[in-house]
Amino acid sequence: MGVLKGERWVEENSYGNLDELATSSPVQNPHEDPITRVRTLEGDRSRHSGEREAARRMSFNRTLSHSSRISSRRRRPSQGGTSYDIPDNYVHLDELATPSPVENPDEEPIYLHKSLEGAKSQEQDYQRNQERERRASIAGGEEPPKEEEEKDVVKVSRFATQLYVISYLILFSFLGTLARLGLQAITFYPGAPVVFSELWANFGGSLFMGFLSEDRMLFKEEWGTPTYHQQVEKAKQQSQDEESGSSSDQAIDLQAAKKAHAATKKTIPLYIGLATGFCGCFTSFSSFIRDAFLALSNDLSSPLNHPEDYSPIRASTTSTVHRNGGYSFMALSAVIITTIALCISGLYIGAHLAIAFEPFTPSLPFTFCRKVLDRLAVVLAWGCWLGAIFLAIFPPDRNEGPPEIWRGRAVFALVFSPLGCLGRFYASIYLNSKYASFPLGTFVVNIFGTAMIGMSYDLQRVPLGGAIGCQVLQGIEDGFCGCLTTVSTWVSELSSLRRRNAYRYGAVSVVVALCFLIVIMGSLQWTRGFSALQCTH
Repeated sequence: MGVLKGERWVEENSYGNLDELATSSPVQNPHEDPITRVRTLEGDRSRHSGEREAARRMSFNRTLSHSSRISSRRRRPSQGGTSYDIPDNYVHLDELATPSPVENPDEEPIYLHKSLEGAKSQEQDYQRNQERERRASIAGGEEPPKEEEEKDVVKVSRFATQLYVISYLILFSFLGTLARLGLQAITFYPGAPVVFSELWANFGGSLFMGFLSEDRMLFKEEWGTPTYHQQVEKAKQQSQDEESGSSSDQAIDLQAAKKAHAATKKTIPLYIGLATGFCGCFTSFSSFIRDAFLALSNDLSSPLNHPEDYSPIRASTTSTVHRNGGYSFMALSAVIITTIALCISGLYIGAHLAIAFEPFTPSLPFTFCRKVLDRLAVVLAWGCWLGAIFLAIFPPDRNEGPPEIWRGRAVFALVFSPLGCLGRFYASIYLNSKYASFPLGTFVVNIFGTAMIGMSYDLQRVPLGGAIGCQVLQGIEDGFCGCLTTVSTWVSELSSLRRRNAYRYGAVSVVVALCFLIVIMGSLQWTRGFSALQCTH
């Protein structure tokens, strides 16, 4: 790749299909604030072709669409750089498409709300227009215009760019899985106020997703120079000059600068790894729905000590007290409402924290990330995955005799977690663009992962197989299903879709997933009943 002084990524269409990277503020009444203009996802994409020329005139007005990529390639980096060849279909990752969930009160005059449908519709319209123009030029005997490349920009192959992204996803799938399992362990204790401990992992992942979406300091040097930060400083200086009686002829477009920074950071492999990898694997939609079913069937594990009225029943992780169907419905509602409400709140809180801590948030060194961290992630990701596989095959407690419980607690989960994370990544890329108002990729992986966790849960609790099979199934539940399904992306989509579409998408996701578990898990529980586990996890 050569010796570099600076680096930047070339944005491609596909990353916008990640809803974590595309969604905008969840609530903003367009009729209440004449300053704050509300834009929908379809409207944004339909207006995108009209904004193309304006984007080319502004050096920092970059978007996730192809027009902005052309303008960015024609913009010469002040320090030279490296151009990453981001695949087109990455734009379908909703982790990369979702806008910031909240409005920064200091930027109210420039704030624009974008819905997820509007952004996707705008992107699709522009892609169709580009294809139409290309075919028309070929039919007229003209050669398609070639993109101008900067002399100082080193072109990184698409393979290398994808390798960085995939490596970050693998690495952060490990970290997200371990964080989820660890948080579950420390929040499940006698006297815990909330017994479905998956709640805290889902809340934490949603909070971090909100922080990433609003943060503008971690990746401040988006092109090797703090472009957005410089525009903010110029705007502040201009405001001070106007107050003192002097003014500058140069207009500062903060909205374009903010939009450019947000679009650029969402094409950085490290950001994709954090949003799609860590947040997506830290949260688990399948575990959330499993807890909802267990609450409905009065099988939710509880470490609570029963009062003296139930003294004949010894307190344990499986002790429950008989209740009627009304109480079971209330328990189901409690799990669903608490999880959804708290996770959406976490998304907002994370964005608020990013705004509050902006003066104190450090920036990642540009050269270190591009020249060292990207390449180091490749070695760490694939090396750790290979190490987890070997640990599963040769557990360190093998010489201590059966049941070799060490690998059942986390190692099998680490073996399967990258498969789930990468499956969700590619499902989002290829399916999220199908329907702008209904993120099909996220829906499919959440439903499929929920069905998988239900089947694994059943197989663990039938008198078949031994401890090893039980541990493998636990790894599938915690690793594959936990990373394949996501709550952080789901609530980010809910906060950005138009209100009617958000309620429909959220309700269908919960109802369909719960129906799958009622059929899969309920058919066993309400006929033969669950047997005790044969492994420690």
